[in-house]
Amino acid sequence: MESDKSGGETTIRIQEGRSDSKGNAPVVAIATSKASQHSKGRWRKGIAIFDFILRLGAVAAALGATAVMGTTDETLPFFTQFFQFEAQYSDIEAFVFFMIANAIVSVYLVLSLPFSIVCIVRPYATAPRLLLLIFDTIMMALTLVAAGAAGSIVYLAQNGNPNANWQAICQQFDNFCQSVSGAVVGSFIAGMILMKLVIMSAIALKRS
Repeated sequence: MESDKSGGETTIRIQEGRSDSKGNAPVVAIATSKASQHSKGRWRKGIAIFDFILRLGAVAAALGATAVMGTTDETLPFFTQFFQFEAQYSDIEAFVFFMIANAIVSVYLVLSLPFSIVCIVRPYATAPRLLLLIFDTIMMALTLVAAGAAGSIVYLAQNGNPNANWQAICQQFDNFCQSVSGAVVGSFIAGMILMKLVIMSAIALKRS
């Protein structure tokens, strides 16, 4: 500020100060915002890629469980062709339900792959992620219910129930029990993967 007196008049000159810090603040804020958005986009894209990989694993597990259960059949080598003991999945309703449920889940997982790819290409899209979350939850419940029902039958086949006078049949039908046990394990793996997908989708939507 300068004071100049001339002709009885006083003139006060005020020089405008420049604040580099204030002038540069918006630039820094914009740069920080862009960096945050870029980091957030990379994080969401990474989640989407991991989602796609997990879906491939769930497809393999569900399809494997369906195929193994659908081809499970064992006939005891003794007795004649007119009098034989045979065990197959279609004799037990829980195993039939298991195979149908896992087949439905397998088809769904295959159809969900394009939506997972959309989430990779467009990591900020919430509609496909929300759709996957809803149907993943339904298919997770279906898979775990089917695996639990079949698992209870496998347990009875292996151990029996003396109180109900149910005999264990796995000592005779060993291959049959091994096949259905492997199918149940594969179904539980698919269910656990679907559970992880549900959690990942919920986290991604919450941080969107």
